[in-house]
Amino acid sequence: MIHLILFGPPGAGKGTQAQSLVDYFKFMHISTGDLLRGEIAAKTELGLEAKRFIDAGELVPDETVIGMIKNLLDRICTVPGVIYDGFPRTVAQAIALDTMLTSCKEGITALLSLEVPHDELVKRLLLRGESSGRTDDADVATIENRITVYGQKTQPLIDYYTKLKKYHPIEGVGSVEEISARLISKVKSL
Repeated sequence: MIHLILFGPPGAGKGTQAQSLVDYFKFMHISTGDLLRGEIAAKTELGLEAKRFIDAGELVPDETVIGMIKNLLDRICTVPGVIYDGFPRTVAQAIALDTMLTSCKEGITALLSLEVPHDELVKRLLLRGESSGRTDDADVATIENRITVYGQKTQPLIDYYTKLKKYHPIEGVGSVEEISARLISKVKSL
């Protein structure tokens, strides 16, 4: 099974491009936010554990999220690949994911990083804020902070996957179709 991490700053188009890869390759898209909400709604043991942390205003521990991913992977063994969106966000999470996948005789195939210039990200997020009503996309200072935090927190992940020869930057500027074509071409080459 192919395991891809779709990576990029806020506004890079990860959700749109993940759907493109799902449609083309019939991969499964794993969004950790959706996964957490689903487990909580289903009142699974891990979902109830996650809810306790969320209700207390704390981050859900990596082990809980990894457990949810493992349970999902155990149920979906018929898909040709998986796209991880929103996870891992730290080197510790990447190591935990690698350990879990290795125990299943699997591994991360590649980290596909959508590379978009700063000014383009701000423009896209402001447009998204206008059309979606998302308050975190409506204020330039908030957007700038999100992009800065992304850069600070994710550079170690880029370094981690570069050392493993699994980091693949993808130009994230152009039409949706042009970016999709670049991603599809890269996935085919893997």
